[in-house]
Amino acid sequence: MSEKLRVAVAGCGGISAAWLKPACARTDIEIVALVDLRREAAEKRAAEYQLGKALIATDLKDALKRTTPEVLFNCTLPEAHTPTTLAALKRGCHVLCEKPLADTMSNARKMLAAAKAAGRTLAIMQNRRFDANIARARAFIESGALGAITTVHSQFFIGAHFGGFRDRMAHVLILDMAIHTFDAARFLMGANPRTVYAHEWNPAGSWYDRDASAVAVFEMTGGSVYTYQGSWCSEGHNTKWESSWRIIGTKGTLLWDGGTGFAAETVAKTGGFRSEMTPSAVPEFAPGPRQGGHAGLLNDFIECLKTGRTPETAAADNIHSLAMVHGAIRSAAAGRKVKITLPEG
Repeated sequence: MSEKLRVAVAGCGGISAAWLKPACARTDIEIVALVDLRREAAEKRAAEYQLGKALIATDLKDALKRTTPEVLFNCTLPEAHTPTTLAALKRGCHVLCEKPLADTMSNARKMLAAAKAAGRTLAIMQNRRFDANIARARAFIESGALGAITTVHSQFFIGAHFGGFRDRMAHVLILDMAIHTFDAARFLMGANPRTVYAHEWNPAGSWYDRDASAVAVFEMTGGSVYTYQGSWCSEGHNTKWESSWRIIGTKGTLLWDGGTGFAAETVAKTGGFRSEMTPSAVPEFAPGPRQGGHAGLLNDFIECLKTGRTPETAAADNIHSLAMVHGAIRSAAAGRKVKITLPEG
């Protein structure tokens, strides 16, 4: 690996700014190429981040050949994740890919197989795993204060007027956004999906062309259950982007608003109609590398490449979160509970 890690960026739309800002703040990264089908988008990013030496290109394969990067940041649209990642792996690049891993499970498995064959690291930008608040919630769960986790409920309600491609996208909530909440559920529960029963619909008054609301019930490994309620066309009383949560264990319950709001009660005494409960403090999470969302995950990915450590959001693990997405889509289409076959590896 070179003294300065040579990085190419594919996809210079809005999300790329969240990647380029922390990348350009590091002194050990050199952005060698900015690639987008719209040349003006790449030129805009080059000007914003003073990347005058970077190659501006519209053809990814040619850009990879000309600049020989060691890493590709894949910030393309979901349907382009697979061909973009495969092209980069073929050129010997490590890849950090925007969520979701792929638009289909078949494509996701192709990506995993290609990364394994190339001996390269493939990880996914599940940036919420590096938010200090979810780390605080998980640390409290792992302390054992709630006992064994039996049931987790999450709610995501935001009236998001994006405009653009999302307004026309199929499964816009589940495929484009619920991946974050599903992955957070796996992170908090330490469990993987086994079955799902889901329903999608597009409420009256929705400004989306396709289903923008959904509910889903997942049976998870270890016998726990996770439920999801969400909408991207719900006006008023919006939740935070990280959803709101009720996490129930055998010894108590944690309420988390997705931000800095935590409230926990644990069992003090049993025997009556209701157990006697006592408030339980949720300790602050010590400042550290987990904080920072996109920046935290990107920095961790770079450190993993340097040390040989496997990233927490490696594709081989993250495919379980993607399986929740596509399982929910299959269930909604079939109108019944479906089994989620856990990927190997």
